[in-house]
Amino acid sequence: MRSLSRRFLIAGGACRLFATGPAYSSRTIDLVRGSTVIDMLGLITLNYRRLAAWQNKDAEFPLREFERLKRSGVTVVHPAVGFLRGDVRGSSWGDIMRWNFFLTTHPDKFLRVDKPADIDFAKASGKIGVILGLQNSAHFRTIEDVNLFYVTGQRVSQLTYYNNPIGGGSTDPGCGLSAYGAQVVERMNRLGMAIDVSHCGDRTTLDAIAASRKPVLVTHSNCRALVPNSVRCKTDEAIRRMAAKGGVMGVTLVRGLVRSNGPATMEHVLQHIDHIVSVTGVEHVGLGTDVDLDGRGEKQDLEGSSYSDKIYQVTEGLIRRKYSPAHIEAILGGNFRRALGQIWGA
Repeated sequence: MRSLSRRFLIAGGACRLFATGPAYSSRTIDLVRGSTVIDMLGLITLNYRRLAAWQNKDAEFPLREFERLKRSGVTVVHPAVGFLRGDVRGSSWGDIMRWNFFLTTHPDKFLRVDKPADIDFAKASGKIGVILGLQNSAHFRTIEDVNLFYVTGQRVSQLTYYNNPIGGGSTDPGCGLSAYGAQVVERMNRLGMAIDVSHCGDRTTLDAIAASRKPVLVTHSNCRALVPNSVRCKTDEAIRRMAAKGGVMGVTLVRGLVRSNGPATMEHVLQHIDHIVSVTGVEHVGLGTDVDLDGRGEKQDLEGSSYSDKIYQVTEGLIRRKYSPAHIEAILGGNFRRALGQIWGA
């Protein structure tokens, strides 16, 4: 396959990744391509019918789609979904199995990420790393289910989406971590499965952080200080406590979590990064965009954003805001790489 690293056009001192679209500075392009970019809610596609077709035993993953992913700048994605109704355990098992089949069927393009070294290998080999996870832990009907799903490759689990036997979802902020939930946290710690509290309610979020011996992640959320009407966004108290345990928070590009009212743009996303940095330091912020390369549609997308170029847009914005190259590399993926290493072990 011809090198993707040189497929851009020079235009007036800047470079275009495609024949049309925005131009980016060579500094931006160099930073993205030199970084290990981890999107902790990075979606290959939001078209789940298309994804199901790609995961079919007779299907090929189109080379043009792989090239789009590579051009987007991402190194590793965590494409987790949450099953909320019916046979949650069976649906979750099926999702993990379909991903495992997909990854073993396309070893030239994708790599299942089980340990920190796999992140590094994905970058070195030019493959897209995929972290298997789920956005609801109701599939852990018993403590032994945590072990079972770990063996199948699950490395991240969001404790709650809505209320479940583990704790409270964001719509019930007063519901805390249950006694069973504390056992699940302990077993996840022991195995090296990352705890995600993105959709957890306020009390469950704080309880889980307190109960965990290892860093706790917020893979995709934003700051309630900037979006005060959103229970899905995290309070400054939660952000501080997450950081104190060594955790990282991934900033999302979904409009309703970026700004309460009026148009939301990439500049508003950057304000959330600035706020987390002001609260905790630059070591505890990353990306969890919660969008694919096409966005979520007019009602949920940012104005003026090209989602296939979102990593470059964030990077260019951070350069404008005078972040150093080392800090930009940390935000793009270095912080999550560090935290996952602490959680997963060698």
